[in-house]
Formats: sequence, structure tokens, C-alpha cells
Amino acid sequence: MMKWHGAIGAAAAAVLTISPAAAQRGADGEVKILYWQAPSILNPYLSSGVKDVEASSVVLEPLASYDEKGDMVARLAVEVPTLANGGMAADLKSITWKLKPGITWSDGTPLTAEDVVFTAEYCMAPGGGCSKLSAFTDVEKVEAADPLTVKISFKSAKPFPYGPFVGGESAILQKAQFKDCLGAKAAQCTKENFAPIGTGPFKVAEFRANDSIRYVANDKYRDPAKPAFASIYMKGGGDPASAARAVLETGEFDYAWNTQVEPEILERMAKAGKGEVITAFGNYLERMHLNFTNSRPEAGDKRSVYGDGSNPHPVLKDPAMRRALALAIDRQLLVDTGYGASGRVTCNIVPAPEVYTSTAVDWCKTPDIEKANKILDEAGWKKGSDGIRVKDGVRASLLYQTSTNSVRQATQALIKQMWGDIGVATELRNIAGSVFFGADPSSPDTSQKFFADIEMFAWTYVGTDPETNLGGSTCKEIPEPKTNWLGTNFSRYCNPAYDKLAAELAQTADLAARAALVKKMNDMLVEDGVMIPLIYRGRISAISNKLAGHRHNAWDVELWNVADWTRKK
Repeated sequence: MMKWHGAIGAAAAAVLTISPAAAQRGADGEVKILYWQAPSILNPYLSSGVKDVEASSVVLEPLASYDEKGDMVARLAVEVPTLANGGMAADLKSITWKLKPGITWSDGTPLTAEDVVFTAEYCMAPGGGCSKLSAFTDVEKVEAADPLTVKISFKSAKPFPYGPFVGGESAILQKAQFKDCLGAKAAQCTKENFAPIGTGPFKVAEFRANDSIRYVANDKYRDPAKPAFASIYMKGGGDPASAARAVLETGEFDYAWNTQVEPEILERMAKAGKGEVITAFGNYLERMHLNFTNSRPEAGDKRSVYGDGSNPHPVLKDPAMRRALALAIDRQLLVDTGYGASGRVTCNIVPAPEVYTSTAVDWCKTPDIEKANKILDEAGWKKGSDGIRVKDGVRASLLYQTSTNSVRQATQALIKQMWGDIGVATELRNIAGSVFFGADPSSPDTSQKFFADIEMFAWTYVGTDPETNLGGSTCKEIPEPKTNWLGTNFSRYCNPAYDKLAAELAQTADLAARAALVKKMNDMLVEDGVMIPLIYRGRISAISNKLAGHRHNAWDVELWNVADWTRKK
């Protein structure tokens, strides 16, 4: 079997080990956490927002997680199945997971293989709009061989079979709780989605959507000495600067997630001595999505709906426009002004690990206003008396949206100026993160609904293998009303040639061949102008000097080892 870079090494069959710091469950009182993008749901399958996956991860657990080094470690499973230990079939068409005996849900009932089977059925159910469906690509069936054994069979050889049930995005749901929430009913199960029963170290005591969550220690958790904290208070809302300040300067909170603040401001806050700024690089990418469908209000019911492909965007349907927009951006300036050491210029949709990074699209690293103008001139986009280009009666005017954040608003302002230099008018819009990354299918302001021409946000995925990430840009992942606007193909890009490469990647084992396919898919997305990569970001958060046991993880959810957290004495 090939060696997977950063995914399964010597620790392939390791069980998630926990430091022995905590001697008594609940002895350290309450830990206070700030997620300024307030969670809106606690079901990771019904949201594309990282905030919601993070919030659910302290309750719901997967079979295996990725640790801070990018290595896969068993969680609910006894070990990570491999060819060497017999967990993977020799023909690579199935994988068998063994559950740890004795694990119970927080209501005291036993975790069984039937719960795992049900979770697959839940995500794969037609009409459910599961946002993590790409993790189940090529799954033929999931079955319980016995109460503690789950077998996943694939339609063809699956060299990397760790999409389902690995990482915080693919946690196990309790069948007894969610059995009446399949398909179109999934989004209607408010009680279940707001208070899932889990196997994790904490359980939900109170959930106020888009505001706050209070968790209490799970008294049925498998380690009797953990968690050390009796409760978690997770507060949402505000902005990155106030979140960072609450940890670094005032000490009101113990941990603040995603403190995307200008580096000089963070440095000044840290001098108060109450906490520190921590950064880890994984695969976090700040990027722009270009809407391939007509997102204008006049499109009516077809607004941002791909349908049969006959609803193209009036401006962005021109590949010359998409290329010019990418060329006009000075990424180094964006890094220097908003990110400092926590950001790096990139032209790749897959920015890491290095084995998968392409150099074929490095043209974007050098901004070229002159070339961008020439491309638009030659494509027939003529400047009007106001300096804005027009072609076939269509004005080059774009609505550019993102979440509310000082760094993102500064980035928007700079890019608006850059695009102005090539004759493109830009209207800026920012939306509260809890709404923009929310899961409400009725809201017109979510990133999935994408009622704008351009949108910008950071994207990440669990683990080091990009198959699932790239699979998110296939035709079947396009958000539409029939999927409750869930799906990860935000740009509404549908290319059979790309889908064919995705299918080939799913069946390719050789690392060199696999890397070649990843680069080809990456380059296709960049060259076609589906997305405009901007900045390879580190995951930056703030942590109190009084908090111990945290291991900053850029390859999975940041709260992946919250059971280990303790209060320094």
C-alpha cells in the first residue's frame, strides 16, 4: 500500500491518546469560548459553515480524526483500517471499521454499528441536501456485520477510503434520535438539529441559534476522568477584534476562534500578557467564488439557479472577464496589509501539502493591470464615458459580498480599487458571519444561496488528501432549491471533463499519479475562473495563558481534543 502523505504514517492504527493532566471530571469549572461567527445549527451535515461543524464537534464524534500533525487517529473506532491490519480489502473495494466496545450515547444507550449505517443513509438520502455528500462519493452500501463492525463497500476500487466518518465534518448521528429526519424532513427536525445526542465529552444544555451555547460534561463519556471542565460556555457574535481582545487583554474568555485581525493589532493586544496568538498552517484558503449563473433580481425564480445550464451570468460568462479580474489583484498587498506572517500568496485551490501544489498557475502571483486591460479590450469590453466597460449592452458591474470582518472589508476595498483600474465597477456588501455561513434555506444572505456576483470567504477541509475538497466542485454539488441550497459547488460550475477527472482521482492509488490529477483539477478550476485563490491562511486563534492541553489543529476541527483541555493550577 502507498504511504499517504500526512494522513497515515506510523500512527495509522493509533488510538487517540489523551494526556493524564485531568484527574477528575468537571474539576476545573467552566471554560469560555468565543466563536464570533455564531453557530446557527449543531448538525454538521446541514451546514457548509465551519463554525457549525466546530460547535457540533464537542458533542458528535467521527470514527477517526486528524491530529495536529495531519495524522489519522482512531476515535470511536478501535483502530484506523489499513491493508496492513486487514481493515481494507485487497481489491480496495471495501473497508471495515471496528467500534470500541462499551461506548454509549449521552442518554446511556449503546453506540452500535447501526448508528453508523444510519448516518450514511441520512447523508445519502435523496432530497436531504447533505452538505458533506462528497465524503460519500462512490459508496455502494454501508452495512453492519455485527453490533460493533461496519463494512463500507464502494462501487469500484477506492485507494483513499477515508471520506465517510473521518474528521469532524463526518460525525456519527444517533439513529434513534434522527430516524424520522431523512431526506426532505432533515431541515425540519429543529429539536434534533439544535440538541443532538452524542458520544463526545460534552452534551448540549442550552442552544440559542446565532447567539450562544451552553454545554455540560457528558456523564456517560468513556473516560471517567474527563472532561476536566464541568461546562463550556460558547458565545457567538461580535467581531474578530473584540473576540481576540476578550482573551488577550481582558481575560474574560479562555479561547477565541479565527481571530482574523490585522497583525499589528493582535501584537499590541498580546502585550497585555493574558494570552497568546497561535497559528497553524493546514489547507485554509481565502478565495473568491465567481457566480456562473444569473444572480440578478430580474432572474426571478431562476436567480443563482443552475438548472439545465441555460441561465448564465451576464458578465462573468465571459472567460476574458474572469481572467482579467484574477490578473488585476495584487495578492502580496493583501497579505501585507491584512495577514502578515499568518498569510501567504497562493494561486492554488489546493495550497497544501506540497506534493499536491501546482506551479502551472503561478501567473496569478504577479498582478498585471496592463495585461488585464488588454484582455478586456480584445474581448470587446469597451470603456464608457464613466470609465466602466460595456459589452453587448451589459455593463461590467459586480456585487461582491463577504462576511463582516475588518480584514475582509479592507480586502474588499483594495480589490474594488484594483478592479476599477480595469474598468469594472464593484458594489461591496458584507453580511454577519452567523448569517452568511448559516444554514437557513429561507435566508437570501447565505453563501450557498449566493445572491451576488462574487463572494469571498476562507475554505478548509479535514485531513491532507484533497479528493473530497475537489469533489465539491462537481456538478452534483451545485446548491439549488431542491437541495435546500446545500452543496459545496458555490460557483455553479458544471463541467463533465472536470467530473471525469474527479471520478478518476477516486480510483487512483499511486501517489505520483494522484498528485498529477489533483494538480490538473486545481489548474482547471483556476484557469476556468471558477474561483480566484487569494491567500493561503494559517488558522489563527487566541488562547488564555491559563488554559492547558490544547493542541492547535489546522487539519480538522480546532476543538478536536477539547476533552483534554484543563485549567492551569
